[in-house]
Amino acid sequence: MDNDDDVVTPFEITAKTDAGIDYDKLIEKYGCFAITPELITRLEAAIGEKAHRFIRRGIFFCQRDIEQILTAYENKKPFYLYTGRGPSADALHMGHCVPFIFT
Repeated sequence: MDNDDDVVTPFEITAKTDAGIDYDKLIEKYGCFAITPELITRLEAAIGEKAHRFIRRGIFFCQRDIEQILTAYENKKPFYLYTGRGPSADALHMGHCVPFIFT
């Protein structure tokens, strides 16, 4: 990581400038895609209700496979959601609530 980069890890979030975290730079760095208003509109049309509050409020601001999931859903094809919660800890903690609530 460059010294002029923001720090965003599970343990620390530090912006290097007063402008705050550069989320566009994070999206590019991690190979994700922004959740655009158009994508939210498509999601809402597919499910017939408002998108989850985490998406509407920008808590989840990027994605990798929502288009593929929506295409499968729209074509009535099966798919699954993997939350990323693995068996790496002996117990659940509050941080595990976010993917569980969303999924």
